[in-house]
Amino acid sequence: MHKHLHAIVRGQVQMVGFRYFVAEQAQALLLTGWVRNGDGGATVEVVAEGEEARLRELETALRRGPSHARVDGVDADWSDALEGFTDFQVRF
Repeated sequence: MHKHLHAIVRGQVQMVGFRYFVAEQAQALLLTGWVRNGDGGATVEVVAEGEEARLRELETALRRGPSHARVDGVDADWSDALEGFTDFQVRF
């Protein structure tokens, strides 16, 4: 079953390659959606859709982050797939 994940990642997650880390993980998991920096310099926002098990893998990766990041927390909201994205993008 396809699901929708909206996550806000908090911590030292900007200027450390976090968006590209997320995009690489999502693409490897065959997920669609997008990632962008949040306001204020301390968050990254992720919207992803796909199979629930693959989204759970992405959520685990979000909690870990790339080597130069420090993740203080992830606020994740789940729902049924909504958008029907065709790929996964890094937004600016």
